[in-house]
Amino acid sequence: MTAFLQRTVRIEWGHCDPAGIVHAPRYFDIFGQSTMLLFEQAGLPKKREMLATMPFAGFPMVDVSARFFVPTAYGDDVLVEADAPIFGNSSFTVAHRLSLDGRLCVECTEKRVWTISDTTRPGGLRAQRVPDAVRALFAPD
Repeated sequence: MTAFLQRTVRIEWGHCDPAGIVHAPRYFDIFGQSTMLLFEQAGLPKKREMLATMPFAGFPMVDVSARFFVPTAYGDDVLVEADAPIFGNSSFTVAHRLSLDGRLCVECTEKRVWTISDTTRPGGLRAQRVPDAVRALFAPD
């Protein structure tokens, strides 16, 4: 499958543990950013504009899994890829890959839920069907 999003990320000192290799949770930060960029590349506005203009309150992660194959280290320029989301009703799953010099280093699968504000409780969220207009942005041509 061809990635919907590809980007290069430089591994920074803040991504690394004292040994200079990426601390595993930092990969989830990189993949989370890719998920947001995936929606922007599809044609949606930046998240803050989505929050202001759409019935949308975010897409929190409800499940994540990763497999680690090759470590990456401070100064590496890695290729980060994300596939188009696979939609359920209110949820969607995104597959991510991170590679260095053509070698797969990490693969990750995130499951997130499209949410809207729940006006029945302060600060509350509730799952909402991913809008058809959003789904259409990722439909194969």
